[in-house]
Amino acid sequence: MTGAGEGDTSFKCGFVAIVGQPNVGKSTLLNKLIGQKISITSKRPQTTRNRVIGVKTDDRVQIIYIDTPGLHQHSGKILNKYINRAAINSLIGVDIILFMVTAKGWSGADDKVLQKIETIGVPVILAINKIDKLAQPDMLLPQIETANNKAVTFTQIIPVSASTGEGVDELAKALTAMLPDQPLMYPADQVTDRGNRFMAAELIREQVFRQIGEEVPYSVAVQLESFKREGRMLRISAVIWVEKPGQKAILIGKQGKRLKSLGTRAREEMEKLFSQKVFLSLWVKVRENWRDNERALNNLGFGNE
Repeated sequence: MTGAGEGDTSFKCGFVAIVGQPNVGKSTLLNKLIGQKISITSKRPQTTRNRVIGVKTDDRVQIIYIDTPGLHQHSGKILNKYINRAAINSLIGVDIILFMVTAKGWSGADDKVLQKIETIGVPVILAINKIDKLAQPDMLLPQIETANNKAVTFTQIIPVSASTGEGVDELAKALTAMLPDQPLMYPADQVTDRGNRFMAAELIREQVFRQIGEEVPYSVAVQLESFKREGRMLRISAVIWVEKPGQKAILIGKQGKRLKSLGTRAREEMEKLFSQKVFLSLWVKVRENWRDNERALNNLGFGNE
């Protein structure tokens, strides 16, 4: 189906930015909309640091979803400023904004995000996520009423559960109906703009977020040193950067057990993604205060976001 839609003005194609405060489920929703995992997830806020594009193509439509980092209300370190810049830049040139909140209720942080998007000048759909957590469906009614009283006029308000898939098909149909008529922009078989090296590094970082408690994951960056295919084996080596020696000790764990666990789960996820055997080598190193060091951040690729 490569080339579908080329030269055909009835083909629909456009960009949809998924926007919201941290931990509203943007990455989980993106994965559900695309039908495969292209953005890492965890139960902890601020897991996503980089803009990730997911592309969904069928015979008549190509939707290009942009998973944006959650907008930080307190910029603090230079890294957080880079993350906020990546999120704001992701809104440039989009056709639709998909604004996400959760079913637990509207918050002041949601209002601050809304203030940033209300001047963009494109249609906004509101997705109320995590409806599977509600005891009764009618508990949504006050939140929908609140949304209708906001300064932004939402084109549609659609309750969804990104984890179970409830309402996701309806959301995709609503987005499709609003896309402009134009040829596809990405090859029909492409599902993301991110390469395998980026995905491998993210899968390692995902396991840090899932397995390590406290504030350690927020001080972690992952940098691939090698990514080589040798016959049927994919050999990957990576450095997990932390800011303090104590964080290094936590990641390694007693007799290296924690690092081994991280590596095992990351390797299993890589084998699913790359459909081949993976040999993964991990090291943990200290780079003090890297989140507030422009040179370090540039070396880790954040300055390019």
